[in-house]
Amino acid sequence: MVAGHLTEKKGLYYIVLQYATWEGVYKHKWIPTKLHVKGNKKRAEEMLMEARRNFVPETAPVEKDMLFADFLEKWLEINKPAVQLSTYSSYSNMVKRIIGPYFRKKKITLSGLKPMDIQNYYMEELKRVKASSVLHYNVVIHKALKYAFKTDLIPSNPADKIERPRKERFTGSFYDSEEMDKLFEAVKGTRLELPVFLGAFYGLRRSEVLGLKWDAIDFAKNILTIRHTVVECCIDGKQIFVQSDSTKTKSSMRTLPLVPQFREKLMAIKQQQEENQKLCGNSYGKDYMGYVCVNEMGDLTKPSYITDTFQKVLKRNNLRKIRFHDLRHSCASMLLRNNVPMKQIQEWLGHSDFSTTANIYAHLDYSSKISSAEALMAGVHLDGLM
Repeated sequence: MVAGHLTEKKGLYYIVLQYATWEGVYKHKWIPTKLHVKGNKKRAEEMLMEARRNFVPETAPVEKDMLFADFLEKWLEINKPAVQLSTYSSYSNMVKRIIGPYFRKKKITLSGLKPMDIQNYYMEELKRVKASSVLHYNVVIHKALKYAFKTDLIPSNPADKIERPRKERFTGSFYDSEEMDKLFEAVKGTRLELPVFLGAFYGLRRSEVLGLKWDAIDFAKNILTIRHTVVECCIDGKQIFVQSDSTKTKSSMRTLPLVPQFREKLMAIKQQQEENQKLCGNSYGKDYMGYVCVNEMGDLTKPSYITDTFQKVLKRNNLRKIRFHDLRHSCASMLLRNNVPMKQIQEWLGHSDFSTTANIYAHLDYSSKISSAEALMAGVHLDGLM
């Protein structure tokens, strides 16, 4: 991340970024915030951090004879403004830690890259990781080479000519009602109680759990709205929170009923947070005011805390190992067992289309198979088989 700081000029905040050009010349870039100094320090600091993350310094020209590994890193910066920060973080991790080192060792240039070079790379990676991971690498390589082709650096996209590995069919793990009761008992009274309930009962993703805000909960109408997310990603070796007023897909933004037990729990948490603010005074964190999942000092619960602590709880209580995300699958499983139609499950979970829900949970829809068997029994005489 480029260096930078705030400075004051005529009563206003300015952002000053310091960076080195590809020629090794150090420069400064001034960016006006249009914010008055008085009462706007926090907002100015947020704008500084955003400017540092999004700034793309001058780079050497992209050339067809450069190493393919170098081209990938330059494409990362070119593509950065066009994708979400979490997506950039994922791409950057794959390029700098996995894809780039392989091709750099081979000393393959952009213009010299052949389809078989990519195919051999995928075959090598399949010895180490699953096909789903290789398919993620393929997305990055294909997009980067598509840009190279579009800008006339290469005559065609060699990634169009390879055979991609077949993705394994995913089957999520899930808890039955007895296991779920044991889990609820295990997390009762802990920081994990609320996230587990949100994941298991409402089927929320981890990012949706952490993104839940008080203004999304209407205690008068007894509804909660899923419309904000928080994810953690690594940018230039630093872990940061990415807060977004948008969900994974448009359909993920949904309104759900607030059940009485959960309403009481949330009201108790809200009251406790207000007491913590009074007790801690100025020491109470102000950065995440309005979020539901914060600790006693007002700091947002980290995604890694939920993931790691969830596994510790399962092990400590001799519960079958599942992922936190599998609580979402457990929610769908319980809905199916209680004869809730697949279409309603789609809406409850916030899937973008019906096929997503059907593809993931069709193997659990045992009740519909019973109905099919009964229909066949009514229309076919099987007495001769007895």
